[in-house]
Amino acid sequence: MRALGVLLSLGCLQLGSAVDLQPQLASVTFATNNPTLTTVALEKPLCMFDSSAALVGNYEVYLYVLAESASSGNVSVQDGSGVPLSATFRQTEGGRTGPYKAAAFDLQPCGDLPSLEAIGDVSQASEILNAYLVRVGGNRTCLLDPNFQGLCNPPLSAATEYRFKYVLVNMSTGLVQDQTLWSDPIRTSRLTPYSAIDTWPGRRSGGMIVITSILGSLPFFLLVGFAGAIILSFVDMGNADGELTHDSQITQEAVPKSLGATERRLAPAAPGRTKEQVCMISDSTKYSAQRDQRLEIEAVHKRVLQDAAEKRRFLGPARSPPHFADGKTERQS
Repeated sequence: MRALGVLLSLGCLQLGSAVDLQPQLASVTFATNNPTLTTVALEKPLCMFDSSAALVGNYEVYLYVLAESASSGNVSVQDGSGVPLSATFRQTEGGRTGPYKAAAFDLQPCGDLPSLEAIGDVSQASEILNAYLVRVGGNRTCLLDPNFQGLCNPPLSAATEYRFKYVLVNMSTGLVQDQTLWSDPIRTSRLTPYSAIDTWPGRRSGGMIVITSILGSLPFFLLVGFAGAIILSFVDMGNADGELTHDSQITQEAVPKSLGATERRLAPAAPGRTKEQVCMISDSTKYSAQRDQRLEIEAVHKRVLQDAAEKRRFLGPARSPPHFADGKTERQS
């Protein structure tokens, strides 16, 4: 009963004898992307050939593949004596000239199937999938290896319809014991052209995506530049304040405090002047002050001489003191 429930969940068991059954695509539970461009995952014929009675002996199941273009009728996979065909992928041009044997595996009894409850266990997932599924086109290297001796199962062609058939072979006699019907045509996926790929929800081209990305990042660079300009403006203001303070101190040190209002008027402190300009102005102011002082002294000396001349003119010529016989003046005696 447990094995019967498993097969019903996979969808591969149908009413009737084995000859009335067809291979089925794997359930989406096990293969979400199926078929692909070069592979097709099928459910194995579990409890199909031994559903009515247990088989005694050694049996294997062969999987044959036929391209839809080869024939639309019922193509045989055995010769007149009941021996299964052994044609390969290369001999049949990938199934276009006839069916080829793609896979062979032992017939697993219904009572020995692994439980699907452990499918979530990563360590057992591969074993469970191999027990329930067979992948057509899964061997990518057998055609390229000249020394390959096994059964070659190369990739299928894209956008091509294939039919599949399971054959039960009695290994003791080498004859076909039973077989399924050919499956319905199953088409592999088609390679989507680049121009048809929906690269954006609004179906924008690659160039439009590049332009959108550039425009999207432009505000960030503008914001960075604006922040940098603000920082540089604050730095420049700080440097200007330092220069003004330094110039004022140099001006105060260069101009003597005894020069008075005239000198301060001649060399006022002006914002924005360099140190050399301030020093030149200070030297010019000092020279002017010294010249003014010299002129004032000469003017005072001139006025003193003028006053002395006026006094001599007013008092008359100076008289010499009387002299005695010994040569002494009156003042000396």
